[in-house]
This record gives sequence, C-alpha cells and structure tokens, in this order.
Amino acid sequence: MSKISNFGAYIAEARNRGELVVQPRMGFASPELMRAGLDATRGAGPRVVGTVTLDSFTRTGQFLRAGRAIASGESLNGYPLVSHADSSNSLLLRDMDLDAFPVQVRHGSPKPQEIFRTMLRFGLTVSEGGPVSYCLPYSRVPLRESIDAWAEGCQILADGGQGSAHLETFGGCMLGQLCPPSLLVALSVLECLFFVENGIRSVSLSYAQQANPQQDLDAILALRTLAEEHLVDIDWHVVLYTFMGVYPKTTDGATALLRASAELAATSGCERLIVKTTVESQRIPTIAENVAALRIAANAAHGVPRSARLPSSEVLHDAAALINTTLSLKSTVGESLHEAFRLGLLDVPYCLHQDNRNQTRTSIDSDGSLRWASTGGMPLPAQSRPDERGGAADRLLQMLSFNQHRFDALQPRTLTGGLSDR
Repeated sequence: MSKISNFGAYIAEARNRGELVVQPRMGFASPELMRAGLDATRGAGPRVVGTVTLDSFTRTGQFLRAGRAIASGESLNGYPLVSHADSSNSLLLRDMDLDAFPVQVRHGSPKPQEIFRTMLRFGLTVSEGGPVSYCLPYSRVPLRESIDAWAEGCQILADGGQGSAHLETFGGCMLGQLCPPSLLVALSVLECLFFVENGIRSVSLSYAQQANPQQDLDAILALRTLAEEHLVDIDWHVVLYTFMGVYPKTTDGATALLRASAELAATSGCERLIVKTTVESQRIPTIAENVAALRIAANAAHGVPRSARLPSSEVLHDAAALINTTLSLKSTVGESLHEAFRLGLLDVPYCLHQDNRNQTRTSIDSDGSLRWASTGGMPLPAQSRPDERGGAADRLLQMLSFNQHRFDALQPRTLTGGLSDR
C-alpha cells in the first residue's frame, strides 16, 4: 500500500471504528454563509466531511461572469471559489483543521485545472468528478478535450497536494437512476484507474442508490471486488449517494429513503455516504436541514451488520466485461475511454452528448430492478425487453419516479431494516 492520504487516513480510522462517514451536498455563494455551513457540518457528528459545492458559472469556466455576480450581489447556486478574493477564501477556512475535519470541493467541471489550482492555494486537496462523468451529462465539451483537461488537472492536484490529493469519481452516479449497475460500476472503476494513471494515489469509487435494495447491494459488492482487483497498492474506499432521482414529496417518505440509503451503505461496507434531505423535492435545503439529514443517516447506519454475501455474478461479470474490453483498446486509460465511447463499447442511455452513441436503453422491473432493454454495441447481453405499454416518455418517467411513488405510498417502518436482516 502506498502512503495513505490525510483524507484516506480519516476514512480508514472511521472504518476501523465501524463508523459510517456522512457528508452533505452543500454550497452557498457567500464566504460567511459557506463557513457557517461548514461549521454546522463539523458539529453534526463524530464522522463527517464538509462540502463546498461550486456554482454553475465556475463549473463551466465562466470565472469573470461569476466575479461580476459577486460584485453585483447576484444570486449564485454555489460557492464561486475561483472568483472570490483570496481574503474571502481565507475566511472560509480560517483556523480549520482539515485533517480532523476534511473538506471536499465538488464542482461538475469538464475542465477542472483552475479549480484545482485555486483549491491548492488554500490547502484543499480533496475533490471529485472525472473526464467522462463530468463531461457527458453536463457539457458540450468534446470528450477528447475533457480527458486531456482532467489528465492535466490530476497532475496539478497530485503535484500540489504533496501526498494528500484525493479524487472521487462521479462515474457511479452517471444518470444513475437510468443506468443498470454494471455500467455505473464499470465507469467508477475506469475513472479511478484514470486518476491513478495521472498521479493520484488516493481515490474513492462512487455508486448511486437506485430502486432495488438487493440489486444495489450486489452492485456495491461487485464494485468492491473489482476495486480490489484493479486498484492494487492504492488507497481507496467506496462512497454511496442517497438516491438522486425524483425524491419523495412527503417528509416520512423522504426520511425513509434516506434511512434506507444509510442502511445500504452500512451493510454493503461503504465507508462514506453523501446524503439528501427531507426537502429535496421542494427547495434547496437550509443548513439546519442538511445537519438533520446527516444525523438521521448516521443513526440509521449505527449497528447495522455488514453483509457477508458474495457479489452477484451477473453484475460482476457484466461490469468486468465493460472494464476489460475498454482497457484492451489502447495503451492508456484515457485513450481507451475515448475509443470505447467512439466505438459504442461504452454507451450511456438517454445521454445526448455528441460523443455518446445513445443507442442503449433500459427498463425497470416491478421490483425496481434496472435492466438493459437494448445494449447497443456494448459487449453485454440484453437482460429484458422494453415494456411496450405506453410510450418511451411514459417508461422514462416510470423509472425516474419509481422511488418517489414507492416511498410516499408505504409506511416508513416497512421501508427500513430490510437489508440488515439478510
């Protein structure tokens, strides 16, 4: 094992204590409010990670526009790290022990170089994203440009982080509620291999909770198996995202879904959970609502036994096929990713980016399991036929809203405890 990063050491200590690390998705434009959010997060429990989520102007490289918004008092949907004055960014982190309370910068950019440079000036070395996962769903930037930009960004972060750099792939969240788990698992592993290829020695693999707990458990166990195989001598852990699709409208339903995600994280061995709040379907949550979600998740995960089950051979086999096929194409991971999407060997369903074939389609079973209805050119067998009742838009809406209807309709007590009993 190579030298563990500060962030990796924090996660490892929590793992050794049997504690799930919980983290919000929080971003405010002003340094004062963002600092208040970090302070509140730090006080939410013994094992928490702070989040600084950047605004959409910064994400798309419009730094001057973000600066004008700061000057005019225009509302922004996150923290404009690159465009704030150094004095504002210094206030954000003043007297904060980042070893005892890690802070991750979340951004969504296909070209992260300037974000990483700015982070490093203030001692921040933990971020996330990826050349595919922050390109295809969110931008019109050609995949080739994103791969090159992320290669440079990784090297900037690795060189400036002096052993503390950590990157989390967003690949396991790529339109998560619309992708069968094999593709999410494969993209998560491939993006982490790309980070390692470009100098990062501490990584985390992501997976987004879907609509069937057993399928999710199988997927996370498969992800861990593949990480053990491919990330040798690398510091790594797994992070689960509470469901990212259409969220329940009722407080009881939203709370039950959050608790179910915490239980899934604990039983599958995930070290970290990125939560959602009970007001996701209504508005942007307050600091207090984020803190409440962190505490709900930590309490729900406490004492849940870890599963001893072997991963599903189907998920493991299919994800391994996607990974191995991709890595066989070229001499580097970056070139292999580009070639795999060019040939349609990797293909994200319903993603309209110019460099994605968009020939794959999915369907959802009555129990919430996501299946391939059409695999396009990917080296996978189709798992089901599309439900021909209703049009494509109806089927898409069914997948997006499955968890909302399920959790709003059932009593909370019937939605927790399922996996921990196995």
